[in-house]
Amino acid sequence: MPDLHWTIPVARWSCWPAIGSDSASSPNLGFIEPMVRRRLSTLSKNALHVAHDCASDVPRARIVFASRHGELRRTAGILADMDDAQPVSPTAFSLSVLNAMSGVFGIARGDTSPAIAVSAGPATLGLALLEAHAQYVSDPALPVLLVYADEPADPRFGAVADEVEDCALAILLDASAPASLVCSHSPQAEAHDADDGLTTQSQAVLHCLASRTSSTWRHADSAWTWQWREGPWQPH
Repeated sequence: MPDLHWTIPVARWSCWPAIGSDSASSPNLGFIEPMVRRRLSTLSKNALHVAHDCASDVPRARIVFASRHGELRRTAGILADMDDAQPVSPTAFSLSVLNAMSGVFGIARGDTSPAIAVSAGPATLGLALLEAHAQYVSDPALPVLLVYADEPADPRFGAVADEVEDCALAILLDASAPASLVCSHSPQAEAHDADDGLTTQSQAVLHCLASRTSSTWRHADSAWTWQWREGPWQPH
């Protein structure tokens, strides 16, 4: 993967569990109908909470939803039912696809704007930030909502290399943004940033957003770096 440098406007951002909050609390999903809410997985509930937190007052927004595993736990349950010759719930099946959350969110908001789902291994969040940038620069008049949500794979899959942690993060890209996130990817041999000791991309990006400093995540033969920049967004 070559050198890449891009910048996205950050109008606002939200994460769950919220930094400094009680991890035992539940995300607020009052904007979702109770019947639908009961059927959602923990992953989708977390994702929908941060998405609404960022875009509740935005009438229309394109969505980039990213997750390495997506609804893998629900899918594993469906496969287990099939193995036991049990009937498969149509609702469970419809909510097992990677873009289930974006569909539920669009229906709840009455928003028919385009949505895309991204899954790209350990680098899923970094590449979703690149996709969000590409979406935004194609039409800066229409906001882009990046939503990343993940959780460890079902234990029946065994040990997973570079496993993720429970995390949901949303970033709203909009022309009114008071700050920007400067993103870059460099081959390891050419990267000179200090190693922050952050084991996943979500840890690194959240560290940058919360501390408004820079952070670096290294993996295989590459280094990903994020920097906070105050002031209006400038195309890069």
